[in-house]
Amino acid sequence: MGDARGEGREVDMSQADAAGRPVSAAEPAAASGAAGVPTMFDVARRAGVSHQTVSRVLNDLTGVAASTKLRVEQAIAELSYTPSPAARAMAKRRSGSIGLIQAGRPDYGPSNAALGFNEAAHEAGYTVTQASMRSLDAEVLRQAVHRLALQRVEAIVLISGEREGVGVLTGIDAGVPLVVVASEPTPGLHRVSMDQYAGARLATEHLIALGHREIRHVAGPADSMDASERRRGWTDAMRAHGLEVHAPIVGDWLAASGDAAARAILAEGVATAVFVANDQMSLGVLHACFESGVRVPDDLSVIGFDDIPEAAFFTPALTTVRQDFEALGHDIMATVLDVLRDEPDAPDRTARVPEVLVRASTSAPAG
Repeated sequence: MGDARGEGREVDMSQADAAGRPVSAAEPAAASGAAGVPTMFDVARRAGVSHQTVSRVLNDLTGVAASTKLRVEQAIAELSYTPSPAARAMAKRRSGSIGLIQAGRPDYGPSNAALGFNEAAHEAGYTVTQASMRSLDAEVLRQAVHRLALQRVEAIVLISGEREGVGVLTGIDAGVPLVVVASEPTPGLHRVSMDQYAGARLATEHLIALGHREIRHVAGPADSMDASERRRGWTDAMRAHGLEVHAPIVGDWLAASGDAAARAILAEGVATAVFVANDQMSLGVLHACFESGVRVPDDLSVIGFDDIPEAAFFTPALTTVRQDFEALGHDIMATVLDVLRDEPDAPDRTARVPEVLVRASTSAPAG
Protein backbone atom coordinates (compact mmCIF):
# COMPACT_ATOMS: atom_id res chain seq x y z
CA MET A 1 0.00 0.00 0.00
CA GLY A 2 2.74 2.37 -0.85
CA ASP A 3 1.45 5.43 -2.69
CA ALA A 4 2.37 8.97 -1.77
CA ARG A 5 -1.04 10.63 -1.55
CA GLY A 6 -3.87 11.32 0.78
CA GLU A 7 -4.28 13.50 3.79
CA GLY A 8 -3.63 12.38 7.37
CA ARG A 9 -3.56 13.99 10.75
CA GLU A 10 -0.85 13.83 13.33
CA VAL A 11 -1.86 13.28 16.93
CA ASP A 12 0.54 13.89 19.77
CA MET A 13 0.80 10.48 21.42
CA SER A 14 3.98 11.29 23.32
CA GLN A 15 2.38 11.27 26.77
CA ALA A 16 2.39 8.16 28.96
CA ASP A 17 -0.43 7.15 31.28
CA ALA A 18 -1.67 9.16 34.22
CA ALA A 19 1.18 7.82 36.35
CA GLY A 20 3.75 8.93 33.80
CA ARG A 21 4.59 5.47 32.49
CA PRO A 22 3.41 3.11 29.73
CA VAL A 23 1.18 0.24 30.79
CA SER A 24 2.14 -3.45 30.33
CA ALA A 25 4.79 -2.84 27.65
CA ALA A 26 6.23 -6.34 27.84
CA GLU A 27 8.70 -7.40 25.12
CA PRO A 28 8.38 -10.97 23.79
CA ALA A 29 12.14 -11.34 23.45
CA ALA A 30 12.69 -10.67 27.14
CA ALA A 31 12.75 -13.47 29.69
CA SER A 32 10.33 -11.63 31.95
CA GLY A 33 8.84 -8.24 32.67
CA ALA A 34 10.15 -5.43 34.81
CA ALA A 35 12.02 -6.57 37.94
CA GLY A 36 11.70 -10.20 36.84
CA VAL A 37 7.91 -10.26 37.03
CA PRO A 38 6.53 -12.81 34.51
CA THR A 39 4.28 -11.55 31.73
CA MET A 40 1.55 -13.07 29.61
CA PHE A 41 4.18 -13.59 26.90
CA ASP A 42 6.29 -15.68 29.30
CA VAL A 43 3.26 -17.86 30.00
CA ALA A 44 2.56 -18.18 26.26
CA ARG A 45 6.14 -19.26 25.55
CA ARG A 46 6.14 -21.76 28.39
CA ALA A 47 2.83 -23.28 27.22
CA GLY A 48 3.70 -23.11 23.53
CA VAL A 49 0.65 -21.02 22.59
CA SER A 50 -0.13 -17.46 21.52
CA HIS A 51 -0.70 -14.73 24.09
CA GLN A 52 -4.29 -14.44 22.77
CA THR A 53 -4.85 -18.06 23.85
CA VAL A 54 -3.50 -17.26 27.31
CA SER A 55 -5.90 -14.31 27.47
CA ARG A 56 -8.84 -16.56 26.54
CA VAL A 57 -7.92 -19.01 29.29
CA LEU A 58 -7.59 -16.24 31.87
CA ASN A 59 -10.98 -14.82 30.92
CA ASP A 60 -12.78 -18.20 30.69
CA LEU A 61 -13.62 -17.74 27.00
CA THR A 62 -14.60 -20.54 24.64
CA GLY A 63 -12.56 -21.93 21.76
CA VAL A 64 -9.63 -23.38 23.77
CA ALA A 65 -9.06 -27.14 23.80
CA ALA A 66 -9.00 -28.79 27.22
CA SER A 67 -5.41 -29.99 26.75
CA THR A 68 -4.30 -26.49 25.72
CA LYS A 69 -6.07 -24.94 28.70
CA LEU A 70 -4.28 -27.39 31.01
CA ARG A 71 -0.87 -26.46 29.55
CA VAL A 72 -1.61 -22.77 30.04
CA GLU A 73 -2.75 -23.31 33.63
CA GLN A 74 0.38 -25.34 34.36
CA ALA A 75 2.59 -22.58 32.89
CA ILE A 76 0.79 -19.98 35.01
CA ALA A 77 1.42 -22.05 38.13
CA GLU A 78 5.07 -22.75 37.27
CA LEU A 79 5.79 -19.06 36.65
CA SER A 80 3.61 -17.79 39.51
CA TYR A 81 2.04 -15.43 36.97
CA THR A 82 -0.54 -12.96 38.27
CA PRO A 83 -2.60 -11.34 35.50
CA SER A 84 -3.21 -7.61 35.60
CA PRO A 85 -6.69 -6.94 37.04
CA ALA A 86 -6.99 -3.93 34.74
CA ALA A 87 -6.14 -6.00 31.67
CA ARG A 88 -8.64 -8.70 32.67
CA ALA A 89 -11.34 -6.14 33.21
CA MET A 90 -10.62 -4.55 29.85
CA ALA A 91 -10.73 -7.94 28.10
CA LYS A 92 -14.28 -8.55 29.38
CA ARG A 93 -15.77 -5.18 28.58
CA ARG A 94 -17.98 -4.23 25.65
CA SER A 95 -17.48 -0.54 24.96
CA GLY A 96 -18.60 -0.45 21.32
CA SER A 97 -15.34 1.25 20.33
CA ILE A 98 -12.38 0.07 18.21
CA GLY A 99 -8.95 1.70 18.25
CA LEU A 100 -7.22 2.48 14.94
CA ILE A 101 -3.57 3.47 14.61
CA GLN A 102 -2.16 4.75 11.31
CA ALA A 103 1.62 4.87 11.47
CA GLY A 104 3.75 6.20 8.64
CA ARG A 105 3.23 8.51 5.70
CA PRO A 106 -0.50 9.18 4.95
CA ASP A 107 -0.32 7.49 1.54
CA TYR A 108 -3.23 6.67 -0.76
CA GLY A 109 -3.45 2.96 0.08
CA PRO A 110 -3.36 3.10 3.90
CA SER A 111 -5.61 6.18 3.98
CA ASN A 112 -8.27 4.51 1.83
CA ALA A 113 -8.05 1.24 3.74
CA ALA A 114 -8.65 3.27 6.91
CA LEU A 115 -11.69 4.92 5.33
CA GLY A 116 -13.08 1.52 4.36
CA PHE A 117 -12.48 0.25 7.89
CA ASN A 118 -14.25 3.25 9.43
CA GLU A 119 -17.25 2.71 7.17
CA ALA A 120 -17.42 -1.00 8.03
CA ALA A 121 -17.06 -0.28 11.75
CA HIS A 122 -19.90 2.20 11.71
CA GLU A 123 -22.07 -0.25 9.76
CA ALA A 124 -21.39 -2.80 12.50
CA GLY A 125 -22.42 -0.31 15.20
CA TYR A 126 -18.94 0.56 16.44
CA THR A 127 -17.23 3.91 16.87
CA VAL A 128 -13.56 4.30 15.94
CA THR A 129 -11.00 6.07 18.11
CA GLN A 130 -8.07 6.99 15.89
CA ALA A 131 -4.43 7.91 16.44
CA SER A 132 -2.07 8.89 13.62
CA MET A 133 1.69 9.34 13.52
CA ARG A 134 3.53 10.47 10.40
CA SER A 135 6.80 8.75 11.35
CA LEU A 136 6.98 5.36 13.02
CA ASP A 137 8.58 5.67 16.44
CA ALA A 138 8.50 2.48 18.52
CA GLU A 139 7.96 4.17 21.89
CA VAL A 140 5.29 6.53 20.56
CA LEU A 141 3.51 3.54 19.01
CA ARG A 142 3.61 1.65 22.32
CA GLN A 143 2.16 4.62 24.13
CA ALA A 144 -0.56 4.97 21.48
CA VAL A 145 -1.61 1.35 22.06
CA HIS A 146 -1.73 1.79 25.83
CA ARG A 147 -3.64 5.06 25.64
CA LEU A 148 -6.23 3.46 23.38
CA ALA A 149 -6.51 0.50 25.76
CA LEU A 150 -7.12 2.92 28.64
CA GLN A 151 -9.95 4.42 26.58
CA ARG A 152 -11.68 1.02 26.81
CA VAL A 153 -11.53 0.05 23.13
CA GLU A 154 -12.47 -3.57 22.44
CA ALA A 155 -9.70 -4.14 19.89
CA ILE A 156 -6.85 -2.21 18.27
CA VAL A 157 -6.06 -2.14 14.55
CA LEU A 158 -2.69 -1.06 13.11
CA ILE A 159 -2.44 0.09 9.50
CA SER A 160 1.22 0.57 8.65
CA GLY A 161 3.23 -0.84 5.78
CA GLU A 162 6.46 -0.78 7.79
CA ARG A 163 7.75 -4.01 9.27
CA GLU A 164 8.90 -2.31 12.47
CA GLY A 165 5.37 -1.36 13.50
CA VAL A 166 4.21 -4.97 13.45
CA GLY A 167 7.28 -5.96 15.46
CA VAL A 168 6.43 -3.42 18.14
CA LEU A 169 2.87 -4.72 18.47
CA THR A 170 4.12 -8.29 18.79
CA GLY A 171 5.76 -7.26 22.05
CA ILE A 172 2.79 -5.51 23.64
CA ASP A 173 0.40 -7.02 26.17
CA ALA A 174 -2.49 -4.62 25.57
CA GLY A 175 -5.24 -6.69 27.18
CA VAL A 176 -7.30 -6.48 23.95
CA PRO A 177 -7.01 -8.19 20.55
CA LEU A 178 -4.52 -6.66 18.12
CA VAL A 179 -5.21 -6.78 14.37
CA VAL A 180 -2.61 -5.68 11.82
CA VAL A 181 -2.58 -5.08 8.08
CA ALA A 182 0.55 -6.92 7.04
CA SER A 183 1.55 -8.72 3.84
CA GLU A 184 4.11 -10.83 5.71
CA PRO A 185 3.39 -13.46 8.43
CA THR A 186 2.86 -11.99 11.92
CA PRO A 187 3.11 -14.72 14.58
CA GLY A 188 0.92 -13.98 17.58
CA LEU A 189 -1.15 -11.29 15.85
CA HIS A 190 -4.35 -11.35 13.81
CA ARG A 191 -3.45 -10.44 10.22
CA VAL A 192 -5.31 -9.00 7.23
CA SER A 193 -3.82 -8.22 3.82
CA MET A 194 -4.08 -8.35 0.08
CA ASP A 195 -1.76 -10.77 -1.69
CA GLN A 196 1.05 -8.49 -2.79
CA TYR A 197 3.16 -11.42 -3.99
CA ALA A 198 0.42 -12.70 -6.30
CA GLY A 199 -0.23 -9.20 -7.63
CA ALA A 200 3.44 -8.74 -8.50
CA ARG A 201 3.57 -12.09 -10.25
CA LEU A 202 0.52 -11.11 -12.31
CA ALA A 203 2.18 -7.83 -13.30
CA THR A 204 5.38 -9.57 -14.36
CA GLU A 205 3.51 -12.37 -16.15
CA HIS A 206 1.61 -9.69 -18.12
CA LEU A 207 4.89 -8.28 -19.42
CA ILE A 208 6.29 -11.73 -20.16
CA ALA A 209 3.12 -12.70 -22.05
CA LEU A 210 3.61 -9.64 -24.27
CA GLY A 211 7.04 -10.99 -25.23
CA HIS A 212 9.35 -9.01 -22.92
CA ARG A 213 12.47 -10.75 -21.64
CA GLU A 214 14.55 -7.85 -20.27
CA ILE A 215 12.27 -6.66 -17.43
CA ARG A 216 13.62 -4.41 -14.70
CA HIS A 217 12.03 -3.66 -11.33
CA VAL A 218 11.80 -0.38 -9.44
CA ALA A 219 11.19 -1.51 -5.86
CA GLY A 220 9.77 0.24 -2.81
CA PRO A 221 11.70 0.86 0.43
CA ALA A 222 13.43 -2.06 2.13
CA ASP A 223 11.47 -1.57 5.37
CA SER A 224 8.14 -1.99 3.55
CA MET A 225 6.48 -5.40 3.74
CA ASP A 226 4.48 -4.71 0.58
CA ALA A 227 7.61 -3.73 -1.32
CA SER A 228 9.38 -6.92 -0.26
CA GLU A 229 6.46 -9.09 -1.33
CA ARG A 230 6.19 -7.33 -4.71
CA ARG A 231 9.92 -7.77 -5.27
CA ARG A 232 9.63 -11.47 -4.37
CA GLY A 233 6.73 -11.94 -6.81
CA TRP A 234 8.67 -10.29 -9.65
CA THR A 235 11.76 -12.38 -8.89
CA ASP A 236 9.88 -15.68 -8.84
CA ALA A 237 7.98 -14.91 -12.04
CA MET A 238 11.21 -14.07 -13.85
CA ARG A 239 12.95 -17.23 -12.64
CA ALA A 240 9.94 -19.38 -13.50
CA HIS A 241 10.43 -18.34 -17.14
CA GLY A 242 14.22 -18.70 -17.07
CA LEU A 243 14.77 -14.94 -17.31
CA GLU A 244 17.70 -13.08 -15.77
CA VAL A 245 16.93 -11.27 -12.53
CA HIS A 246 18.83 -7.99 -12.26
CA ALA A 247 19.16 -6.18 -8.94
CA PRO A 248 16.15 -3.89 -8.50
CA ILE A 249 16.55 -0.15 -8.13
CA VAL A 250 15.08 0.85 -4.76
CA GLY A 251 12.89 3.95 -4.53
CA ASP A 252 10.95 5.63 -1.73
CA TRP A 253 7.40 5.40 -3.21
CA LEU A 254 7.65 8.99 -4.53
CA ALA A 255 7.70 10.12 -8.16
CA ALA A 256 11.17 11.66 -7.94
CA SER A 257 12.73 8.31 -7.05
CA GLY A 258 10.94 6.71 -10.02
CA ASP A 259 12.40 9.39 -12.27
CA ALA A 260 15.92 8.71 -10.98
CA ALA A 261 15.48 4.93 -11.32
CA ALA A 262 14.25 5.25 -14.90
CA ARG A 263 17.24 7.35 -15.90
CA ALA A 264 19.55 4.62 -14.60
CA ILE A 265 17.60 1.95 -16.50
CA LEU A 266 17.56 4.00 -19.70
CA ALA A 267 21.30 4.64 -19.43
CA GLU A 268 21.84 0.86 -19.40
CA GLY A 269 19.86 0.69 -22.64
CA VAL A 270 18.83 -2.98 -22.40
CA ALA A 271 15.42 -3.20 -20.72
CA THR A 272 12.25 -3.33 -22.81
CA ALA A 273 9.88 -3.22 -19.83
CA VAL A 274 9.76 -2.04 -16.22
CA PHE A 275 7.60 -3.27 -13.35
CA VAL A 276 7.32 -0.38 -10.89
CA ALA A 277 6.25 -1.12 -7.31
CA ASN A 278 3.68 1.70 -7.15
CA ASP A 279 1.93 4.20 -9.38
CA GLN A 280 3.59 7.31 -7.99
CA MET A 281 7.04 6.03 -8.91
CA SER A 282 5.58 4.99 -12.28
CA LEU A 283 4.71 8.65 -12.87
CA GLY A 284 8.38 9.49 -12.35
CA VAL A 285 9.38 6.74 -14.80
CA LEU A 286 7.04 8.15 -17.45
CA HIS A 287 8.44 11.65 -16.86
CA ALA A 288 12.04 10.45 -17.33
CA CYS A 289 11.07 8.62 -20.52
CA PHE A 290 9.37 11.71 -21.92
CA GLU A 291 12.35 13.94 -21.19
CA SER A 292 14.75 11.35 -22.66
CA GLY A 293 12.77 10.93 -25.87
CA VAL A 294 11.89 7.31 -25.02
CA ARG A 295 8.43 6.34 -26.25
CA VAL A 296 6.11 4.43 -23.89
CA PRO A 297 5.16 1.73 -24.73
CA ASP A 298 6.91 1.58 -28.14
CA ASP A 299 10.42 1.67 -26.67
CA LEU A 300 9.69 0.75 -23.05
CA SER A 301 6.59 -0.78 -21.44
CA VAL A 302 5.71 0.37 -17.90
CA ILE A 303 3.37 -1.28 -15.40
CA GLY A 304 2.63 0.10 -11.94
CA PHE A 305 0.84 -1.06 -8.80
CA ASP A 306 -2.21 0.16 -6.80
CA ASP A 307 -4.33 1.97 -9.43
CA ILE A 308 -4.49 5.40 -7.84
CA PRO A 309 -7.29 7.56 -9.32
CA GLU A 310 -4.86 9.54 -11.51
CA ALA A 311 -3.31 6.43 -13.12
CA ALA A 312 -5.86 6.37 -15.94
CA PHE A 313 -4.95 9.99 -16.77
CA PHE A 314 -1.17 9.61 -16.99
CA THR A 315 0.35 10.01 -20.46
CA PRO A 316 0.06 7.32 -21.61
CA ALA A 317 -2.65 5.86 -19.37
CA LEU A 318 -0.91 3.53 -16.93
CA THR A 319 -1.29 -0.23 -16.97
CA THR A 320 -1.29 -1.16 -13.30
CA VAL A 321 -2.31 -3.65 -10.62
CA ARG A 322 -5.54 -2.57 -8.94
CA GLN A 323 -5.98 -3.03 -5.19
CA ASP A 324 -9.46 -2.75 -3.68
CA PHE A 325 -8.65 -0.75 -0.56
CA GLU A 326 -12.30 -0.31 0.41
CA ALA A 327 -12.71 -4.10 0.45
CA LEU A 328 -9.52 -4.36 2.51
CA GLY A 329 -11.02 -1.97 5.08
CA HIS A 330 -14.12 -4.16 5.33
CA ASP A 331 -11.92 -7.25 5.66
CA ILE A 332 -10.17 -5.62 8.62
CA MET A 333 -13.46 -5.01 10.43
CA ALA A 334 -14.73 -8.49 9.62
CA THR A 335 -11.59 -9.92 11.19
CA VAL A 336 -12.05 -7.76 14.28
CA LEU A 337 -15.59 -9.08 14.66
CA ASP A 338 -14.41 -12.69 14.22
CA VAL A 339 -11.81 -12.20 16.95
CA LEU A 340 -14.24 -10.52 19.35
CA ARG A 341 -16.78 -13.30 18.80
CA ASP A 342 -14.04 -15.94 19.10
CA GLU A 343 -15.13 -17.52 15.82
CA PRO A 344 -13.38 -20.91 15.54
CA ASP A 345 -13.84 -21.17 11.75
CA ALA A 346 -13.04 -17.60 10.72
CA PRO A 347 -11.96 -17.30 7.05
CA ASP A 348 -8.43 -16.40 5.98
CA ARG A 349 -8.44 -12.75 4.91
CA THR A 350 -4.87 -12.58 3.61
CA ALA A 351 -5.44 -13.98 0.12
CA ARG A 352 -7.41 -11.30 -1.72
CA VAL A 353 -5.59 -11.05 -5.08
CA PRO A 354 -5.28 -7.71 -6.94
CA GLU A 355 -6.06 -7.55 -10.66
CA VAL A 356 -4.12 -6.25 -13.65
CA LEU A 357 -5.76 -3.32 -15.47
CA VAL A 358 -4.34 -3.10 -19.00
CA ARG A 359 -4.11 0.41 -20.37
CA ALA A 360 -1.84 2.14 -22.89
CA SER A 361 1.58 1.96 -21.19
CA THR A 362 2.32 -1.68 -22.06
CA SER A 363 2.61 -3.45 -25.42
CA ALA A 364 4.73 -6.05 -27.16
CA PRO A 365 8.41 -5.10 -27.50
CA ALA A 366 9.42 -3.42 -30.77
CA GLY A 367 10.76 -5.78 -33.39
